Amino acid sequence: MNYWLDLFSGTTWREFIESGSAVTGFRERTRTRAKRVAAGDIFLCYLTGVKLWCGALEVVGPNADTRRMWHDDEFPVRFDVKPLVALSPELGVPLDELMGKVAFFRDATDSPGYKGFLGGSPTLFERESDGELIFNLLLEAEANPTTKQVDLKRLKRKPTYMMKVRQGGRTEVVPVSIPEGEDASDDIRESTSPILQITRADTRHTEMQWQLLALGAEMGLDVWVARNDRGKVWQGQALGSMPRMLESLPTQFNEQTNRTIELIDVLWLRGNSVQAAFEIEATTSIYSGLLRMSDLLALQPNLDIDLYPVAPDERRDKVSQEMLRPTFQLREKPVSKVCGFLSFSTLTEKIEGARNLGLSQSLKPDFLRAHAEFFGQLRPVSSAEAG
Repeated sequence: MNYWLDLFSGTTWREFIESGSAVTGFRERTRTRAKRVAAGDIFLCYLTGVKLWCGALEVVGPNADTRRMWHDDEFPVRFDVKPLVALSPELGVPLDELMGKVAFFRDATDSPGYKGFLGGSPTLFERESDGELIFNLLLEAEANPTTKQVDLKRLKRKPTYMMKVRQGGRTEVVPVSIPEGEDASDDIRESTSPILQITRADTRHTEMQWQLLALGAEMGLDVWVARNDRGKVWQGQALGSMPRMLESLPTQFNEQTNRTIELIDVLWLRGNSVQAAFEIEATTSIYSGLLRMSDLLALQPNLDIDLYPVAPDERRDKVSQEMLRPTFQLREKPVSKVCGFLSFSTLTEKIEGARNLGLSQSLKPDFLRAHAEFFGQLRPVSSAEAG
């Protein structure tokens, strides 16, 4: 028997209970991982936002039912389950009770991300003892119920946004869901982050973030680094403590747009205006960065900023291939026409050249357009070229 993490929002947990507590589901991208889940395993249910453990579900087996069971998402990878414990949020087990007792929450320095464990599900508990501990705490909470105060706003919050789309020749207003790192939206919102250990695979990503943040500050711009990268260090400096680093984003956007923007790797800003956004894909999936940029374009179709996927030279063809996917092309603003690819070598060369010539302070934010590659059209002309 194995223990698995099963993430719920307050809304999806309520829908699970109201539907009979017999079927749980996950997103399509988890299908391969979910094949490891076996009958007799236990899903431990965690409520994002309010940080409470609320249930334990014994796996009966796969479920092939395709009927809509949740309002805001299909969750097509499904399992029949038998509830062993199913608590209302007010009776749940607070995450803080696990500090110092589980591998993903050894002390307070783990709290901004919990070692990534709460970033998606189903996720296998590496230590069976951690799963057993949570299961026993849930059994104890059921046997000796203690009511806790729950933030209703966080409990009811859903990552959805109403937007206009063309359907069948007419414009309709529909709700769309903006994916986020499951619990990341809550766990990485603190203004400070612990210093993180950088693995060899992370090094190029962190270096390019540092270079872009440093250049932005030299140009007199405010800068932003993804919330979950603020504790990463390059040349002895935490990214979150670099010059002109903003502690919060401008508030002119709606909540869903801000959630998308704050996870983009690097932003350059002037006042309340975002000038450029960079997604650096050194080792991770190129698709995820492009998806964030696509989400941003969908949420703010009138937003006019420079968008740059940045990747090693050898990944150029992969970036092009991903940009030209139908999901990014068949839209009012195709990603391939508005996002300009920058290779590591090109970006490094231009940054070092500007510094060596003492030009950093006189550069305009759009100077990189002249050096980016636009796979869907001729590159836009920068203000320097138009000059």
